[in-house]
Amino acid sequence: MNKKFNRRDFIKGASLLPLCAAGIGLGTVSAMAIEPIKRAGGSTLKVSCNAYSFAKLLNDQLLGRGAGISLFDLAEFCAKQNFDGFDVTGYYFPGYERNGPGVPTDKYIFELKRRAFDLGLGISGTGVGNNFTVADKAARANDVQRIKNWAEVAGKLGAPVLRVFADTQMRAQTWETVSKGATRDQVEEWIAADIRACADHAAKFGVIIGVQNHGDFLKTADNLISLLKRIDSPWCGAIVDTGYFKAADPYAEMAKAAPYAVNWQIKQSPLGVESEEASPTDLKRLLRVVRASGYRGYLPIETLSPRGGGGVYDPFVVVPKFLKELREAIAQTA
Repeated sequence: MNKKFNRRDFIKGASLLPLCAAGIGLGTVSAMAIEPIKRAGGSTLKVSCNAYSFAKLLNDQLLGRGAGISLFDLAEFCAKQNFDGFDVTGYYFPGYERNGPGVPTDKYIFELKRRAFDLGLGISGTGVGNNFTVADKAARANDVQRIKNWAEVAGKLGAPVLRVFADTQMRAQTWETVSKGATRDQVEEWIAADIRACADHAAKFGVIIGVQNHGDFLKTADNLISLLKRIDSPWCGAIVDTGYFKAADPYAEMAKAAPYAVNWQIKQSPLGVESEEASPTDLKRLLRVVRASGYRGYLPIETLSPRGGGGVYDPFVVVPKFLKELREAIAQTA
């Protein structure tokens, strides 16, 4: 007997049984975890609202600095706008700790889940903050524990996907500065190890870890796919953020990443910021990319305040407008 046979080998082997029974050869599926997702039935799309679009108002109430709104209020808004679902970002739950592993109470989780059900809203996902490019192993371990805890929250919510970052989420910092001189390959390896540990835990609760390109480490689709291949987990995929590919043709990057998508973040601009200078997303071109990949599922929209906090941003105006534009693009590309 091969003494080196381990749990990961067992999981991979067990996952092949239904496919073998169906007559699909082992050579076809030996790299399933790192291959594009196999889909069927053509592209079917639903629209979700990412809670980050209401970041200031949600934080105002949560932090006691103004009336603001709660996640329950956001659910009511999404229902009135006929969204199919909403993405309940972890930052806006009572009990979330930006520098710790805190989670909300089960009472809050289940009441929000029930209210979403009553309103006919799906919960398309949730997400947390983390910094996996930092050299500080203790800091990364703290973030791993937070993600593991929130995978359990996601399971209780019925959220299929938990968004995490691979990039540097620190102002005025880059992956080179926070990694303290490590090479890109070294940083990718420790990010992959951390996310793989999160995915192994999330799998126990039926939750997929989605890696979002949002920052300076994953500038291209090739960067994102390289990381996914190194993670090598069937419980990890891509969150394709349409606003953060740093390349000459961001739509080409979206098209390359789309086959690996477990969820999306649809932004108003491929530049990821809202300003008078930012070119708007070509939604019909984007939808053709999405449909060509065969993606079936939610397209969460996330609108952003103007760069630098200038200008007037009212999500109660901006979100319905962008929702209308996205729906029109979906209809026109059907």
